[in-house]
Amino acid sequence: PRVMAERFVRDYGLPEYDATTLTQSKAMASYFEAVVSAAGKDKAKPASNWIMGEVSRRLNSGEVAMETLPVGAAQLAAIITRIADGTISNNAGKQVFDALWGGEGSEVDAVIEAKGLKQMNDSGELEKIVDDVLAANAKNVAEVKAGNAKAMNALVGQVMKASKGKANPQQVN
Repeated sequence: PRVMAERFVRDYGLPEYDATTLTQSKAMASYFEAVVSAAGKDKAKPASNWIMGEVSRRLNSGEVAMETLPVGAAQLAAIITRIADGTISNNAGKQVFDALWGGEGSEVDAVIEAKGLKQMNDSGELEKIVDDVLAANAKNVAEVKAGNAKAMNALVGQVMKASKGKANPQQVN
């Protein structure tokens, strides 16, 4: 595992901790490499985060073994890619992961569509929501203009609520 961990640090730019964790078992190391192979080397850190987070949490609960994961490497790669390209939020990615895990379909884009998880990227629609939120929250707007950054978070939160979580937070900002 040590030699493989060093290779993960060198080849994928992972922190030592991630590399050591991912190489504890041959099956996990292989799964990680398959995800990165499908998603692209630039997605190594998000792949590591997902495997050490969502996947490991379920492995630790004893639901399944690494060799019998219900979410394949190509599916996880597709989720990571959809988050990276702004199609879905990280939170929506977890919902897609849960759906795939529970056997609700096998195609990531189909699950995104079926559950209506696509982020709102239509700037016209988003601007309308932002305008409505700004009009309804004059006090927060004044605080933002006065330099209060926390008031900005409150406004972004209102926009996210009004868009039912579908607005892209970066775009909202």
